[in-house]
Amino acid sequence: MPRRARLLRSVLLALACAGASPFVGIGAWAQDTDKAHGTASQAAVAIAADLATSSGTTKLTLTLSKAIEAKAFVMERPDRAVIDLAEVNFQLGPETGRKRDGVVASFRYGLFAPGRSRIVVDLAQPATVGRIETVTRPRDGAVLLSIEFQRSDREGFRRASVASDPAPAQRKVATLPEPTDARPLIMVDAGHGGTDPGAIAATGVFEKDIVFGFAQALVTRLESSGRYRVRMTRDRDVFVPLSERVRLAREAKADLFVSIHADSISSAPQVRGATIYTGSEKATDAESAKLAERENRADAAAGTESNEGPGHVADILQELTLRETRTFSSGFAKRLMTHLGPVMEMSAKPHREAGFQVLRSPDVPSVLVELGYLSSKHDLDLLQSEGWRAEVTGGMAKAIDAFFGSRTSLTRPQPPRRSAAIAPVSP
Repeated sequence: MPRRARLLRSVLLALACAGASPFVGIGAWAQDTDKAHGTASQAAVAIAADLATSSGTTKLTLTLSKAIEAKAFVMERPDRAVIDLAEVNFQLGPETGRKRDGVVASFRYGLFAPGRSRIVVDLAQPATVGRIETVTRPRDGAVLLSIEFQRSDREGFRRASVASDPAPAQRKVATLPEPTDARPLIMVDAGHGGTDPGAIAATGVFEKDIVFGFAQALVTRLESSGRYRVRMTRDRDVFVPLSERVRLAREAKADLFVSIHADSISSAPQVRGATIYTGSEKATDAESAKLAERENRADAAAGTESNEGPGHVADILQELTLRETRTFSSGFAKRLMTHLGPVMEMSAKPHREAGFQVLRSPDVPSVLVELGYLSSKHDLDLLQSEGWRAEVTGGMAKAIDAFFGSRTSLTRPQPPRRSAAIAPVSP
């Protein structure tokens, strides 16, 4: 039984012995948990998620603090089921969703958009969603939400998956006035998030959490200098589509886009070190191409279809702008190597190129930094070290200072853009 569930049951037992209402007990516990984790008090709290299979039907059951509605659909390539929920504060153990049971190979969960959570179920074989039921457990007032998955043949699954996502994410879009602040704008992009955990270390640590903490530290470092305006593509553990990240940077008129990631190669735990990537239609090597392909599947991992972002080059002027932007991107990558080399281990090929979707902006210099490998114990220890993080963010800040200290980087031509700016994703 998960530790959180044992704790809850112990609390409820104590309340029952004292003559208190178990339902009031779970509600109060949920409110305390919400306050501790900075979530809205009205969000349901999930303290357990159990899988069980019987007679060809696999049932996923969530134990919640209150009843919520759930809608589900299935998708092909890869085969998966998606369960959309109201916002849920998931308080589940690190191993939750990682073991196969029946038709369910694994599942992920998290905030998909402000006010909306999602569970993405990887299917071991074609299966359709059966009954979705909610019952209140009399002994403690907990709400059990169960979703059934039933085996299906390929044709039946294909028919069921024809309907696309019935409730696409609605993200807050705010039209902001033209900024009068002339300082360069840096867009810091913490990779993955929400239902997309990214790479997972053997210890259960998620890439999305590692890179978000690093991104926050980098933002703090840059803001403390007073030289820059800084924004984040996500300011909490929420899913943001790849094309949305590019759009946020472009419509905010960012002067630099820095995407933070951490790689993993379970078959080669000895491999370690940081790599800086810039965008290109042709990858530097096969390894870079595979990594870009894997990262570009992030939208599918979150249970949504990927958009192609900025699209094809429309004319010769835009093509020239793209070429010039990539030149600036490469120049910044070289500055990063110069200032990061003394403070962190770099990979054998520290600067590479590949077709990452988040690096496809035609008018914002962009780099993607793989800080290290979660599959390397040494790198993982460093990635979780505050001292190491301070040194590396300091090196990045110096590289950014050098980039904008160059006259050419400050006077680069800007193509026409829309006047609206998009606010970062936030609840």
